[in-house]
Amino acid sequence: MTTLFERIKHTVMADLNDTMDKKEYKNPISKLNQYLRESENEVKKVEKLIERQYLLKEEFARELKQTEYMAGKRCQQAEIALQANKLSLHQIAIDEEALYKVQVLSLREAHGEAVEQLEILEKKHREMKMKLKEMQIKRLELMGRENVIKVTKKMNQVLDNSVISKANTRFEETERYLDHLETRMGAGYDMSMFDSRIKELEKGLKKDETTIND
Repeated sequence: MTTLFERIKHTVMADLNDTMDKKEYKNPISKLNQYLRESENEVKKVEKLIERQYLLKEEFARELKQTEYMAGKRCQQAEIALQANKLSLHQIAIDEEALYKVQVLSLREAHGEAVEQLEILEKKHREMKMKLKEMQIKRLELMGRENVIKVTKKMNQVLDNSVISKANTRFEETERYLDHLETRMGAGYDMSMFDSRIKELEKGLKKDETTIND
């Protein structure tokens, strides 16, 4: 399990070094995500193997219990056959009891190994999950750094002198345009007032002429 993460680590570093050597910018986070997905799949495979090992351990336990029971049963049957003076049955029971006892020893050893192997696998599985968690956290940290870099770059572009200069130019152009509109509106208002006063004077003159004529 440790070999998997060592391989991933070396591969990531090799990719990063290759990128630097080629002087090309390639975002390695996408590849890191791929490696993490592969690691997650490996963890799932290990989980299935652990489940299988657990089932094998339980099967060994059942077989051991059954074999111990049969050995005890044959022992009792041998006693019964002996008491009944059935020597042939007694011998059969004795022989089968011996075979069951051999199987019991073998099954006990196999069960013990299965238990020990399961403990080792579970320990390795926990280590894999912790390593995977560390890599996921590291990925989040890298993504956070990447985001800060992108945001900072955008902010610097906005705050760049050339950008500010262009913005100031736009403001000045807008102000001149509005001043021009205001001037035209003011001139138009003055002309309207002038026309109104002339009309009033014209009406007054016409009225005076009418009065004289009368």
